[in-house]
Amino acid sequence: MKREPTTKNRGTRVCIGMSGGVDSSVAAYLLKQQGYDVIGVTMKVWPQDCISRAEDKCCGPGAIADARGVAHTLGIPHYVVDEADQFGRLVIDYFASEYQAGRTPNPCVMCNEKLKFGNLWEKARSLGAEYVATGHYAIIEHHDGRAVLRKGRDPRKDQSYFLFSLRQEQLLHALCPLGEMSKPEIREIARKIGLKVADKIDSQEICFVPGNDYKAFLKTHMGENEFHPGGIYDKAGNRIGEHEGIEMFTIGQRKGLPGGSPRPLYVIDIDPETASVIVGEAEDLLTEEFEISHAIWNDATEGGDPFGKAQGRLPFDATVKIRYAHAGAPATVTIGEKHTARVRLHEAQKAVTPGQAAVFYDGDRVLGGGWIARQRAAVVV
Repeated sequence: MKREPTTKNRGTRVCIGMSGGVDSSVAAYLLKQQGYDVIGVTMKVWPQDCISRAEDKCCGPGAIADARGVAHTLGIPHYVVDEADQFGRLVIDYFASEYQAGRTPNPCVMCNEKLKFGNLWEKARSLGAEYVATGHYAIIEHHDGRAVLRKGRDPRKDQSYFLFSLRQEQLLHALCPLGEMSKPEIREIARKIGLKVADKIDSQEICFVPGNDYKAFLKTHMGENEFHPGGIYDKAGNRIGEHEGIEMFTIGQRKGLPGGSPRPLYVIDIDPETASVIVGEAEDLLTEEFEISHAIWNDATEGGDPFGKAQGRLPFDATVKIRYAHAGAPATVTIGEKHTARVRLHEAQKAVTPGQAAVFYDGDRVLGGGWIARQRAAVVV
């Protein structure tokens, strides 16, 4: 599948983040075929306490070797930049502190905003690059000094959700060459050009958490003395059990709860102030309205007026995804003060989880999003 270089892009330098996987490898190839002056960059992000990574991890030593091999095959320069300290501070510490606050973190969003399209962009500029590129399945369009973020064409692989927090200045210098393609197409290209990573298995886990066991990771990273033990309560405020730390729970969880109830129990609230875990039944997980904080409207006008709606105060309808795997649900959004918004779901959704991103779409276009705030009143204990 050969693509002829274009004169339009010739001489335009782009730094692509190479994780050693098939996606970023093919993205680098496509950019070169499109005439860009491509530089491969791999961020070494593993801190000492996650050095013994599985070889397929994007923060492991094996990733660097694979990325370097692909760069050699493609005939592009390759650099390794040490971002371990920044990754530890901006991603891992955030990950731990969110659990301590009774929220469920989304480290991929933070890594994209702060590192891949943040620190890496600064490195790219120092190398004379005009763009940073990644192997995300999303579409970024540039129109007359404005950027539009859209869903990737393959709905099974779309990763626009993880890019919602990118600002205009980041989107304007970002490229995602895989947005119009599917995974089978990517692997076929990799095979045709002889990349050894063509059939490399995708990691489905958090890159810095061994075995996807976040509880064990938190105990190692923070130390058990930093956990917040307390009581497990029913909705009426009755103490029905004990727990070793609110960090061990997330909204909708069933495992680790007291038995003996005639119906299954689920975590419906986590109160960090009292270190309490509140449980209820399945219907108690349904939410019709919630608030988001730290809202970002990447489709806003120059003056920050989202979509030109009377200083952003008129309600508007959108489709909201309350987690990455969520299909999306119709909602009415009212933008508030200090980067907040109120979201009224047209149909109640299950397990709206504080700390997760709520991302808003108009069709396939990303309007923006924010972080789901805790809504429930704490049980008095």
